[in-house]
Amino acid sequence: MKGVRSLAPFAVFAAVAFALELSLPRLVADSSVRQLLMLGGVNVLIALSLNVINGMAGQFSIGHAGFVGIGAYASAVVVANLQLKFPAELTFARSLWLVPAGALTGALVSAVFGLLVGLPSLRLRGDYLAIVTLGFAEIFRLLISTAAASETGGPGALLAKLGGQNGYAGPNELGVPQPAGPFWIFFAVMCVTLLALRLKFSGWGRALRALREDEIAAAAVGVDPTRYKVTSFVLSALGAGLAGGLLSIMRDGSPITQPDNFSFQMSFDAITMVILGGSGSVSGSILGAIFVTFTIKLIELLQATDAAQALKASHEWLDLNALRMVVYAAVLIAVMILRPEGVLGERELFQRRRGER
Repeated sequence: MKGVRSLAPFAVFAAVAFALELSLPRLVADSSVRQLLMLGGVNVLIALSLNVINGMAGQFSIGHAGFVGIGAYASAVVVANLQLKFPAELTFARSLWLVPAGALTGALVSAVFGLLVGLPSLRLRGDYLAIVTLGFAEIFRLLISTAAASETGGPGALLAKLGGQNGYAGPNELGVPQPAGPFWIFFAVMCVTLLALRLKFSGWGRALRALREDEIAAAAVGVDPTRYKVTSFVLSALGAGLAGGLLSIMRDGSPITQPDNFSFQMSFDAITMVILGGSGSVSGSILGAIFVTFTIKLIELLQATDAAQALKASHEWLDLNALRMVVYAAVLIAVMILRPEGVLGERELFQRRRGER
């Protein structure tokens, strides 16, 4: 009976996500707006996964885009080859096995790399750990983007099949199938949010926060730093791989998975989401992801207005792309000055006060 009650929230999430699958195309006719909404969901997954290691465990990682990219490529390869081997129309019923096959493969492959990165990084903290994770992400991106198609064997030939700088468009170069609609994106968001909340308020989450505050004191009371640090890396990479896997096969998205999409800019945006919302806060990470996603899009829309174009015509030296980043940075600076601990700090949006528990 207890097991049935624990599964009840996921059944509710599935029903809500299915309703979104049916209603979203009717409520939002513009595919670009639907894409933005689902991209916001993917960014929420990225922020929640990074919050495990940066917020809860207190380890500063700036190479999260590497795990997202690994999940994206693994998922794209699996789904593209399955669609080629078993060709059929991409219906919702077909997505019931295509999407889990791709997204779970991306999550598991990223988790393996999270283990490989986490083990050597046990003795590193702060800036040194940040450099290692950044190096890992850049090595992954550059290995794929510089792989030559002329390679005839070995790892180079396998990497060359991923399309190099042009990106991976499937084995037949017709594009990666995109079966992941609103159901999968928002169902994943709801499930990962619930799991993140349960992790934070569990004994495991309290042990992670203890390590973050004082590793020596935590070890003295029986918290194994090695076990918890490596596991936090694996969990963070698992969530990032899931997000990347859904991103590469997302409906209304790009059918080509390109290495430049997983540059340092993505890692920087993910860190911004976590810090703005509040490091260690699950609902704060969600708010930060939504804020960053829609702020960037809003600035892009303002950049395309007649007033902005007229300003550029009268001042040829003006670079609107650079101005967009200046405005974005100014917004971030203003928020951090007003709320240096983030919007929620480490609190949750609906968390009861201690006296009310």
